[in-house]
Amino acid sequence: MTRTIVESRSRTEAIGFDEPFCVIGERINPTGRKMLAAELEAGIFSTVEADALQQVACGATMLDVNAGVVYNSNPDPNLTEPPLMRKLIQLVQGIVDVPLCIDSSVPAALKAGLEQCEGRPLVNSVTGEEERLETILPLVKAYNVPVVAISNDDTGISEDPDVRFAVARKIIERAADHGIAVQDVVVDPLVMPVGAMATAGNQVFSLVRRLRTELGANTTCGASNISFGLPNRHGINSSFLAMAIGAGMTSAIMNPTRPQEMEAVRAANFLTNNDPHGAEWIRHYRPPQEMSATDAPVRARRRRRRAR
Repeated sequence: MTRTIVESRSRTEAIGFDEPFCVIGERINPTGRKMLAAELEAGIFSTVEADALQQVACGATMLDVNAGVVYNSNPDPNLTEPPLMRKLIQLVQGIVDVPLCIDSSVPAALKAGLEQCEGRPLVNSVTGEEERLETILPLVKAYNVPVVAISNDDTGISEDPDVRFAVARKIIERAADHGIAVQDVVVDPLVMPVGAMATAGNQVFSLVRRLRTELGANTTCGASNISFGLPNRHGINSSFLAMAIGAGMTSAIMNPTRPQEMEAVRAANFLTNNDPHGAEWIRHYRPPQEMSATDAPVRARRRRRRAR
């Protein structure tokens, strides 16, 4: 079985076909979050701290860390992202013990994150573009870390799932040329909005099955992309996650603070036998035991005896 190992300073997690679904918390990302972007530009990190703690408390297995702030004073990400990424990695790994996913399109920011990060993080990401392959894969090999492979290349994002599969295979083969094993390549087959493309969900499910059976690759995605532009997004996201897990998807970058979506993940873990005997499901959802009138005096006596 393919297992992608990620680590923090004190914790090891596995992404795999026979492992519980890996929830990669998406909240530490200023993209589309104007208030967070403004705070980061001002050097304020209270929201990052709160998001890190909340996501782990809600069940995140890993945390994605993105430093893509567009600074008004200096719009060059090659200059602004690396120091901010270093600061965010230092901050987040100081308050939570889960492994991290270093997320950037700027190679210098990825390198800064790798230099700062303790353990074995996941790098997000490499694409099938030639320049990107020759820049990111040597970095991944040098630090011996796993990488997210996004299924687009120099031609852009194809609507043809066969093309996206071919790009994923190309990245895996090129990674092998650099000495990176398939278990260290986590493929993102790309999720299109179902509101714009009616076959978007079925395409992903089919791709995940092929990536698993034909290439032996673990998979991930930006789960909320599926519902972009639609009402009741969390209802769509939760159904998509359960169906994607059923198709064999092994991780997703998602919002763990949404109970409906986490419930879908935990149920899917149970139903695919990746939550043995439903232990995690029961722990999260069993109602608290009610105390009967006859139980109350007995429990009170026990507390008094323990107090002595």
